Amino acid sequence: MGSPENINADKLYDVIVVGGGPAGLTAALYLARAKYRVLVLEKMYFGGQIAITHEVVNYPGIERTSGAALTDTMRKQAESFGAEFLLAEATAFDFAGDIKTVRTNQGDLYCFGVLLAIGAHPRTVGFKGEEEYKGRGVAYCATCDGEFFTGKDIYVVGGGYAAAEESVFLTKFARHVTILIRKDDFSCAASVADQAKNHEKITILPHTVMEEVSGNNGLNYARYKNTATGEVTEVKCPAGESFGVFVLAGYAPDTEVLKGAVELNEQGYIVTDTTRKTNVDGVYAAGDVCIKPLRQVVTAVSDGALAATELERYAAELQRKTGLRPVQPEAKPAGENDRAVTTLTEAPTGTSDLFTPEMKAQLDSVFGKMARPLLLKLYLDNRPVSRELEEYMTALADLSEKLTVEIAEHEASSEIAPCVRICLADGTETGLAFHGVPGGHEFTSFVLGLYNVAGPGQMLDEDTRRRIAEIKAPVDAKILVSLSCTMCPDLVQGVQRIAAENPYVTGEVYDIHHFEALKKRYQVMSVPCLVINDEKVSFGKKTIQQVLEFMGV
Repeated sequence: MGSPENINADKLYDVIVVGGGPAGLTAALYLARAKYRVLVLEKMYFGGQIAITHEVVNYPGIERTSGAALTDTMRKQAESFGAEFLLAEATAFDFAGDIKTVRTNQGDLYCFGVLLAIGAHPRTVGFKGEEEYKGRGVAYCATCDGEFFTGKDIYVVGGGYAAAEESVFLTKFARHVTILIRKDDFSCAASVADQAKNHEKITILPHTVMEEVSGNNGLNYARYKNTATGEVTEVKCPAGESFGVFVLAGYAPDTEVLKGAVELNEQGYIVTDTTRKTNVDGVYAAGDVCIKPLRQVVTAVSDGALAATELERYAAELQRKTGLRPVQPEAKPAGENDRAVTTLTEAPTGTSDLFTPEMKAQLDSVFGKMARPLLLKLYLDNRPVSRELEEYMTALADLSEKLTVEIAEHEASSEIAPCVRICLADGTETGLAFHGVPGGHEFTSFVLGLYNVAGPGQMLDEDTRRRIAEIKAPVDAKILVSLSCTMCPDLVQGVQRIAAENPYVTGEVYDIHHFEALKKRYQVMSVPCLVINDEKVSFGKKTIQQVLEFMGV
């Protein structure tokens, strides 16, 4: 626990919200509007799981939108009232006493109250081959990975809302979709289930479980069983063909870090009362991490609003008791927050109308913090995507005197181009590069790379900095991504933060859609994919600590 006399006032908040999904964003809006200083701490991407949902049609008052658009509006609303945002991972908590400590990979933070809105992660099922073929035929995100299975058959494991809705989405790519439901029917609303049941490209198999998958260069064998009749079905593809398996079986709570800190039930969900208060004074929970019969955006925002109003009263009481009053920063229009470096708006994937006024304001904030100029060196070929990269980088450099563009004299090979390498002003390479055009979800990652190389860079805790410094042998890290994937940026940012800190490490990002040879070489059917020294391959999002572990540090 921090004591009043040794706490940096800049790191003291009325409330810290751990988790940037709908519940956390709603709580931040309520608290900031009530003039409390609130920080939203998020380790992955603001928006939560709903951000990867391509279509939301059951949120009251909004006829039709995407999950990303809905949560981006929520974030902007909270930011406009003065809420602060930080991309960092909470690693431990000390809830004892009046002033609570939230330990993160970017240092300790202090507050009167805490809202735990940390959400959940995709649940694994456990059939044979699931872990072995993850990223090579077994996937968990239809939005991120659906296009990898264009023209192929897809099997969906699950019977809830996600399985029904995402199966319909997958028909855009698949030749046919077969849904394996463990029970006799879907467990979600009939309006959602009926879309899958009535779709001509979808077959539904109730009382059915996946038992095994295997293959070579993708999945070409599966075995599933009807638990009601005992009938076993084997699927074998002809030579050269493959299929995909999407596990869409719900989510498990991300509460490992909370064991011993608050009361959890047997499944790992946080136990709360009707006001969303935990068993610890000043600590509340909201959203999917709570015990509840319905986990949707509408219940998440309800939880966030309820917990926030309780935390308002708690923070006011602690202000009186301690004599401390965290000063809320002046409310600014969305996009002008001092923490804009971690909340950049997603960039378009095309080159028309490249940067909106809001994006320019955010970029100006980042460039203003950069300590030294950089050179963006372009390696191009004769493909249209190379011309797009040149236009994109030229437009970016026009926004700041700290950026200069230089085009390599000779045309680059298709294994490299198009590529932008981030160099110091004298041409010295920093080890960071993007192959393709860093738009979409990788825009923020690219700008953070510039900021980390130019200095001062994102804060690192001493243990992480020490581990990075221990790397004394060359590490070539390739990150294969898709610009539509919301899970890729965290891995990219982790690898490139390490590369910016240690000259032995290179972190090169490849938009997999422009590098078919890499896709085949590493048998990539899911993103993100991390390749270390052309030997070790891993799929899925990772924090900077998990990246270091994979590197063997």
